[in-house]
Amino acid sequence: MNSYADFSPLSVANSAPNLPSLNVLKTFSVVAQTLNLTRAAELLHITQGAVSRQITGLEASLGYPLFVRQARGLTLTPRGAQLLPPIVQALAQMSEALQRVASHPDTLRIKCPTCSMRWLLPRVIQLQNDRPDMQIELTASMAHGVDFSSEHFDAAVVFGRPTDTSAQSLHLFDEVLTPVCVPGLLPQPLPEVQVSDLEQQTLLHPTRDRRDWLLWLKSAGEQGLPSSKSQHFDTLDLAINSALQGYGVAIGDLTLIEDDLRAHRVIAPFTLCVASGAAYQLLYPDNPSPALRVAIDFLNQEAQRSRERLDTLLAASRQLVHVGGKSQ
Repeated sequence: MNSYADFSPLSVANSAPNLPSLNVLKTFSVVAQTLNLTRAAELLHITQGAVSRQITGLEASLGYPLFVRQARGLTLTPRGAQLLPPIVQALAQMSEALQRVASHPDTLRIKCPTCSMRWLLPRVIQLQNDRPDMQIELTASMAHGVDFSSEHFDAAVVFGRPTDTSAQSLHLFDEVLTPVCVPGLLPQPLPEVQVSDLEQQTLLHPTRDRRDWLLWLKSAGEQGLPSSKSQHFDTLDLAINSALQGYGVAIGDLTLIEDDLRAHRVIAPFTLCVASGAAYQLLYPDNPSPALRVAIDFLNQEAQRSRERLDTLLAASRQLVHVGGKSQ
């Protein structure tokens, strides 16, 4: 697929040296859909004679008739019928583009799951501070997906296992799970803490089905929950916020909480970490705008730094287990 950068002013000029005006193409579109000069004139707010002259001039310019004139009205010629769909589509696309740019000329819209805001928001604010000319609007959503054909977003961060998609994708980071809590919550000093130390703690679940805790516990050799005290949340972010307030032990993603770990607001008391197989990706349509390309490159650099810090942490003091039994 060609991008905007593939075209030069000369190539555009040479590709269609006698392109009809937009007004004439709009007139053709309306006449072709109504097949009535009087009705088309009313819709276009011009005279019937002006409509007739524009259509006659267009046919003369193209070198072939677009309509068959009959006593009962107009019908499209085969060539006219062939031209109508792409012209209607092109006019609609231009109208939509003009309206979108006029309403929000400098705003990038990025959709993201609420859990990713812990990582994404500080970096978007940093980018805006570095580039005051850029406006980025984040929309947090419970849904993990995007449909660019029906949703008005320039890009989206999505979470889950990689799937086939027509959009372009940029891998940000993998999900790596481990328990987290505030310092001093668990009775045993690090690194002597054991799974049994969780028996008297409230476990904070980021999902109703408890799958993240169960996944980590299974990798630790446990068959069930060590504590009967639990609280359930709809998002990982809510569970982490509760852990930050000292209400219990949450299961968290090491990359999403890296700022909290560095600031010692929370600790990850267990050496065991589990790669769930899911990942965070940035999706965007083909041919991103120059402003979106700046955001993509910036987030790519930030994600690479986060991955490098995670690799350093895992290599220094952690045991990483991948779902399926692989460990390192």
